[in-house]
Amino acid sequence: MKLKQFLKRGSVGGLFLSVVIPLGILLLTGILYFYIYLPAITNHGESITVPDVTGIHIDELESFLTKHELRFAVNDSSYSADYPPLAVLRQFPQPGSLVKQNRVVYVSLNRILPPSLPLPELEVRSLVNAEVVLKSLDLKRGKIFYKPSPFRNLVLEVRMDGQEIKPGTRITKGSVIDLVVGDGNGPADFTIGNLVGDAFETAKFKLRGWNLHLGSVQIPTQVDTTGIEIFVFKQYPAAGDSVRVGDPVDLWIGPKGYTESEETEEGGETEDNEVIDN
Repeated sequence: MKLKQFLKRGSVGGLFLSVVIPLGILLLTGILYFYIYLPAITNHGESITVPDVTGIHIDELESFLTKHELRFAVNDSSYSADYPPLAVLRQFPQPGSLVKQNRVVYVSLNRILPPSLPLPELEVRSLVNAEVVLKSLDLKRGKIFYKPSPFRNLVLEVRMDGQEIKPGTRITKGSVIDLVVGDGNGPADFTIGNLVGDAFETAKFKLRGWNLHLGSVQIPTQVDTTGIEIFVFKQYPAAGDSVRVGDPVDLWIGPKGYTESEETEEGGETEDNEVIDN
């Protein structure tokens, strides 16, 4: 009788039954759903190791991934001369990653036709520098031909398929480029080129290419070159003079367009401030 009165509607017991029992049922349902039903349909705790698909042709990719219970989607394309057309270059997730069954593996495919690019300026570069440039542009260095020249391993000519090609010629990535370089056994005397009008850094680069070294560098005392680009307005030996490998070359530098004064050209004196003496 007391229990019946306790559970009577509107009493504390009735309120207890109307609140606690539904909450208990809801809690039990949640436990069953999240810890039993949901893990069962999502293969909770089960994972698949992503295989390495790099280099696999797209025609074989689907059957290969199906065996591993995975799918694929093409994300983008790029080019590499190291793989055949339509082979996988990159993938995500990475090989060895743990993923769920039926996960999509995104792949980047190798293009059918390689892109083209203009041939860079390789002449008057060292062989080592030219090889670095070729590699950075996905071009292959082919044969090296030696030609009599006092400049050992200086690139003198660029060839492809036996023909000389000039800078700016469009070629495809992956092309094989042959280089003609100096053997260092050419004549010791040669004619020096012109440096007047060149930027100072360009002139130094040319001197290295000619196997000459920088002598003294001078600027007129009345000229301020602070914070500006400087150019060569005079050189010794002059352009066209005969020099030997390793000879020093003196340079006079100043602002762009600077020339010697008329007095100097007529034999007058100028005060030059020596900046560098090698």
